[in-house]
Amino acid sequence: MEKLVSDTKIESLKKFWNGRSVLITGHSGFKGSWLTILLTHLGAKVSGISLKPETNPSLFEEARIYDLCESFICDINNFEKLNKIVKKVNPEIVFHLAAMPIVRDSYKKPIYTFSTNVVGTGNLLESIRHVDNCKSAVCITTDKVYENIEKEYRYKEEDRLGGHDPYSASKAACELLIQSYRKSFFDDAGIKLVSARAGNVIGGGDWSTDRLIPDAIKCWNKNKILEIRSPSSIRPWQHVLDSLYGYIELARFTFTKDKHSNSFNFGPNVEGMISVQDVIELSSKLYGEPARFRISSKNNNLHEAKLLSLDNTKSKIELGVVPNWNYENAVRYTIEWYKNFQDKIDAKNLCLTDINRFFEDLD
Repeated sequence: MEKLVSDTKIESLKKFWNGRSVLITGHSGFKGSWLTILLTHLGAKVSGISLKPETNPSLFEEARIYDLCESFICDINNFEKLNKIVKKVNPEIVFHLAAMPIVRDSYKKPIYTFSTNVVGTGNLLESIRHVDNCKSAVCITTDKVYENIEKEYRYKEEDRLGGHDPYSASKAACELLIQSYRKSFFDDAGIKLVSARAGNVIGGGDWSTDRLIPDAIKCWNKNKILEIRSPSSIRPWQHVLDSLYGYIELARFTFTKDKHSNSFNFGPNVEGMISVQDVIELSSKLYGEPARFRISSKNNNLHEAKLLSLDNTKSKIELGVVPNWNYENAVRYTIEWYKNFQDKIDAKNLCLTDINRFFEDLD
């Protein structure tokens, strides 16, 4: 008898996502651009709502994301415009990534941060609860929604929410908003509404401010010394594809199951909780440059968490999502992406190479 061969993970995903109508907010950002490439690669019909890219270069432009999806330029604070677009797209699944995402920028623009991250999320949820087609919505918040006690403790989904800086506080408030909309409207409407809390992501194509590896590469290319604020700070580092894989599996799970949980952590295993200095030293070795850095004196009075760790047990048990690339591979493939990009290799093809490698390693 001929042996039956089961589907690979990527074939299984393509069966679900092929032809699926998906809306991504924040699709012009780093994560949003990667997610657009991933979902279109799986066969989804993607629409995106976002502001114009804030960096030059940007993955959105370099990978020509606008050719992969129907793209709408819109501020999620503008409810009337946002509502019209959502009704036009009428998506089956929504990924909400649009946000004011930088901790230190939130000190400069606290009101805009709260407006975008809380009211903007409310505008989106109010819009999608009135469309006919929507069955599942995944709101991406952050690992910083927890009340951080600065101890060696891995935060679980049921732990107390909090936030010292405006960014963290706004995302914690966003979690309460999501919970309210779920209980007040979405459960009755049959729309699965969940939140995803991911750790520090790295990967090629991120040129945002205050991003460790891109900032390091810029310095190395100019023979400058890298300035970092807290070399001993511990973070849950993972490749962007590990977090995005968690998001799409969460969306698929909630779409197909009657019962589901409300929030999920996506982060590395314990060995992925390493310091900023460890990341720099590994990156410099892979890039071929000495790990020269000094502690920055700029705005060091602004509070940032020194120790932050996530418990990923729930996503492992309920979703079967297990971290695929350890931090060495995450850093290696990130450095490799930037070096190849500097050698004029197409940005979208670099992302697709990593996507195919990720799923080969997953199988």
